[in-house]
Amino acid sequence: MEKKPPFTGPKKPAAGPQRPPQGRKNDKDKGDQHAINDNIRAKEVRLVGDNVEQGVYPIAEALRIADELELDLIEISPNAVPPVCRVLDYQKFLYQQRKRLKEQKAKSTKVVVKEIRFGPQTDDHDYNFKLKHAIEFLKEGSKVKAYVFFKGRSILFKEQGEVLLLRFANDLEEYGKVEQMPVLEGKRMIIMLTPKKK
Repeated sequence: MEKKPPFTGPKKPAAGPQRPPQGRKNDKDKGDQHAINDNIRAKEVRLVGDNVEQGVYPIAEALRIADELELDLIEISPNAVPPVCRVLDYQKFLYQQRKRLKEQKAKSTKVVVKEIRFGPQTDDHDYNFKLKHAIEFLKEGSKVKAYVFFKGRSILFKEQGEVLLLRFANDLEEYGKVEQMPVLEGKRMIIMLTPKKK
């Protein structure tokens, strides 16, 4: 048998790892959709912003302007012809984007779903008490998820549960509309009501 030469480990690359040049950031951050500086592929760009003379520039000229101001060239509209760029500190730009996104989220209304549980043989007193709560929830703009919970053999009363939920929806007609008709999911029969727009 031939002897194999001893394993000496992986070969080291001839040259050391290349460091990116200091100064402007060149590569895109992970998950970021904006090309910056040398990553911008267009031959010419339209510069916009308060700190520059707006107009169309060759990419080399636009990069030089950004360099002189010690800022980054950020492509904000890549699909425009030519692409639109701003001269701005990249971290400041990202911060502004995040802030704007946060404000938009705060403005968008959050949908709150309130749950109301019934038994298949709920008495009138309990029913009216829960109906009153549902009216309050719908008035404040919340959705109402009402369900009948069937324990053990009470699943035999599922038709009774459906009648109860349809009566509930009918009594709430003035305040909400049915988003989902009664549907049996496991041991629960559920109906969804959404508030009526004023």
